[in-house]
Amino acid sequence: MYIERLALIDYRNYESLDLSFSPQINVLIGENAQGKTNIMEAIYVLSMAKSHRTSNDRELIRWDQEYGKIEGDIQRKYGRLPLELVISKKGKKARVNHLEQKRLSLYIGQLNVVMFAPEDLNLVKGSPQVRRRFLDMEIGQISPTYLHDLLTFQKILKQRNAILKDNRGKQSLNDVMFDIYTEQYIQVAVQIIRKRFYFMELLQKWAEPIHKGISRGIESLQVSYGTLKELDSGQTVEQMQSILGQRLLEARRRELDRGMTLIGPHRDDLHFFVNGYDIQTYGSQGQQRTTALSLKLAEIELVKQEVGEAPVLLLDDVLSELDDYRQSHLLNTIQGEVQTIVTTTNVAGIDHETIRQADIFEVTAGEVAKREE
Repeated sequence: MYIERLALIDYRNYESLDLSFSPQINVLIGENAQGKTNIMEAIYVLSMAKSHRTSNDRELIRWDQEYGKIEGDIQRKYGRLPLELVISKKGKKARVNHLEQKRLSLYIGQLNVVMFAPEDLNLVKGSPQVRRRFLDMEIGQISPTYLHDLLTFQKILKQRNAILKDNRGKQSLNDVMFDIYTEQYIQVAVQIIRKRFYFMELLQKWAEPIHKGISRGIESLQVSYGTLKELDSGQTVEQMQSILGQRLLEARRRELDRGMTLIGPHRDDLHFFVNGYDIQTYGSQGQQRTTALSLKLAEIELVKQEVGEAPVLLLDDVLSELDDYRQSHLLNTIQGEVQTIVTTTNVAGIDHETIRQADIFEVTAGEVAKREE
């Protein structure tokens, strides 16, 4: 799949913008704070109906305006697909092929993107929250039911936590609603955990050979999903529910002391090992960056396998963060395979045929002009 056209109205610093992209490589060049990343973000928002930079949707609307709009014409293997997302202070409205979608979870997945930005280099050494977000955003693109389960889980978690907070410090809890929430919590938590196990197995399958290639065959990467140690992907739903229920029962006293739910998908993590060593703790910056790059390239293959088409790759100011070898490996991998949109302040330091063949767009103060050959 690829983005044929992107149009913005009152989005961030753009009053109006209409761009046509090449299905191959597109490079947005400009100094910082000119609007390059806003274009990348708009594509991401068109895909995921949320920003990777802010949780406040009002920031996406141009100053003093009531709403912002993103339109995109997507080419998929079955034909052209128009998408539209309107962001207002009241919420978001999404249309697929001009038809309004009742739920955003029905909209997400029409356009698949893989975003690689400098902050993604912190995927390995950053907080567990960063890695959980990575999991949730990527699984959500290939599984609309996962997003629905995640929203349901967050609502139940909030309700369960409210009761724990109200009863904080008590020796015991006898509350029928709490028991109902806990039962619902167990059911939806297990669905999320199962999908995460499945995703991690696919990610491992693709990331390991990619990492071996980047490290010139001297390193082997293992990625594991850190959830309750008693749980594993081979268990049935009933077995998982029983284990999680038992652990929650054992944790009740601690949960009342803390006033919050202490066990579940919201506490899970990812772990990375290179040649058996935990690289979150012991890895060099180079190893951590190679792992982050391997995961992003593995995402492309994973989406291709699950959806049947390659996603759009967004490289937001990340090439300058990679050394020449990793840069070349990334560009060699995507050459001719994946529509790629790159932002950078300068292409002078990128010596690669892929960039020389790219469509170049110059971005200055919210104005974009295609460079003529």
